[in-house]
Amino acid sequence: MRNGSYRRATALALGATLLAALPPAATAHEADTAAAQATAGAARAVDAETTDDFATLADAVLTRRTSAILDGSQATRRAGAALPLKGDVHVTSRLSRAEDTATDVLRDRKARLAALDEAYTAAEIEVDVDEVRVTGGRATAQVTETTMLTYKKIEGDEPPTTGFQARHELTFVAAPDGTWELTEFRPLDEGGPAAVNSVVDSAGDSGHTPAGVAEEPIDEGGEPETDGPAPQENQAGTTQPTVQAQAKVSATASYDYTAMAKYAEKYWKNYNSNYRKFNDVGGDCTNFISQALRAGGWKNNTGWYKSYKNWWYNSSNQTTSWINVNYGAVTLAERVG
Repeated sequence: MRNGSYRRATALALGATLLAALPPAATAHEADTAAAQATAGAARAVDAETTDDFATLADAVLTRRTSAILDGSQATRRAGAALPLKGDVHVTSRLSRAEDTATDVLRDRKARLAALDEAYTAAEIEVDVDEVRVTGGRATAQVTETTMLTYKKIEGDEPPTTGFQARHELTFVAAPDGTWELTEFRPLDEGGPAAVNSVVDSAGDSGHTPAGVAEEPIDEGGEPETDGPAPQENQAGTTQPTVQAQAKVSATASYDYTAMAKYAEKYWKNYNSNYRKFNDVGGDCTNFISQALRAGGWKNNTGWYKSYKNWWYNSSNQTTSWINVNYGAVTLAERVG
């Protein structure tokens, strides 16, 4: 027993002596290894080419989603195409499965839209990267999606196109081999109407569409003023706002929601010619909602037309909040919050 203890002690002492006697080359090797690791960490930075790859992958995800709501064999093939699981920038298998589920949700939405005589035959999607942030082995990219949809001619009086913009955030994680994996794809816009290719609130896609025809609504107004307020050139609030919290309807708000609903039912198909159309410049949805809000008692709030704090329409111009979903959502939150 004592001999065994002696041998162990001798081995430990010999090991310590050998470590102390290592040549400077061994120390240099360790320094080189540390430098290599530092270089590898620096390589996690996202260059212009990788940023383009981020945008390309975002475009692939959005194209696949949007194709699920389009008519035609080409759209069906695109909706069924697999997202890349390998490459310099690719999706994780978990996110790929989530996008498969999203495609099923959107196919169901397509069927419900068709029951309402609304369908699309083509889409043009553009993705712009607004910002990329890198923290260690994690990168987030904020992008803006601009999508134009071509209407299918069903009744014959459909506008040529409609469109929208939506903002998204993509989260990437650096893999050990230096590639980037997309782990999360989430929307940034809050408080406004969801885009038709959005899959955030899928609960509504399983809801029942009421049958029957509503009674003939009466015209509750909503015509534009002949001489509206002139814009005031005080450039306040020129940056695009975001909604920070869910709006709560004020108990003191004296708005006629029935009149809003009746206006929407009357003019959703037979366009109110008293208003300008914006289908050819990105879509008309927010313009139509603004008309309904005016019919329900919303009053003009004068001021510079690019400030989200202002809301008005006249014979020659309108505020950005009247026609832009992001600005309009903030205006709504401020009025009823």
